[in-house]
Amino acid sequence: MPTFDFKQLDVFSSVSLKGNPLAVVLGADSLSEQQMADFAKWTNLSETTFLLTPRDPRADYRVRIFTTLQELPFAGHPTLGSCHAWLQAGGGAQGEEIIQECEIGLVRIRRQGDELAFIAPPLLRSGPLDAALLERVRLGLGLAPEAIVRSQWVDNGAGWLAVMLSDRQAVLDLQPDYAQLLGLAVGVIAPCDPARDAVDAHFEVRAFIAGDGAPEDPATGSLNAGVAQWLLGEGLAPSRYVVSQGTAMGRAGRIRIERQDDEIWVGGAVAVCIEGRLQL
Repeated sequence: MPTFDFKQLDVFSSVSLKGNPLAVVLGADSLSEQQMADFAKWTNLSETTFLLTPRDPRADYRVRIFTTLQELPFAGHPTLGSCHAWLQAGGGAQGEEIIQECEIGLVRIRRQGDELAFIAPPLLRSGPLDAALLERVRLGLGLAPEAIVRSQWVDNGAGWLAVMLSDRQAVLDLQPDYAQLLGLAVGVIAPCDPARDAVDAHFEVRAFIAGDGAPEDPATGSLNAGVAQWLLGEGLAPSRYVVSQGTAMGRAGRIRIERQDDEIWVGGAVAVCIEGRLQL
């Protein structure tokens, strides 16, 4: 039976158990798509990735990203976690930046001290939500009619939409009705008030994926990449800011956003929790 190197990592946290877990299978070229999907379903994590030989000569490695339900063309915490695992396994970039190949194309990744950051990919869908969808989201989140102050599509491959509330505590208190949100990927954000909120972040975020094996994501790179494009584009955030996510789940994820010229970078720490061999 073939064996593969395997790692389980915690992304967007410098310490284990406080970020977003990710399973990574290295050297997975011999696995079929069905085997990948079956293993991802078995791990029951928000995402599982498989590292492969790149098809594009410009790329350093290729990754396929699976949830418990489907394959994703791109996702943020799997990008940082997969890159960390690849580097730990002895991977060497062709240039100063690391180039990841995935289903949306090539994604640039750079080292930021002990952390990694990826460049926010272009949005596949942007603009405001239509009234009917916004009302469905509001009801699914159990919010009063005036609670949502802004909304936007921020889809860069994972289907995200986002709504903004005015108060961090309102975000933390949410108890979604997942049945009403089935099939949606919903991000909720609110600014932190330094005078009231004892947190080392500018914004609090929660991410809900109704119907997934893990219906709330504790730290989400793709969502925060899309939200950053929205907030920075409308002047709603400084050019460098920190997001807190996972608080309501007992986690302490920190996602660092930085705009440099026309580029937006999404970064954070990665901690290795488990290393071993996988038989499939």
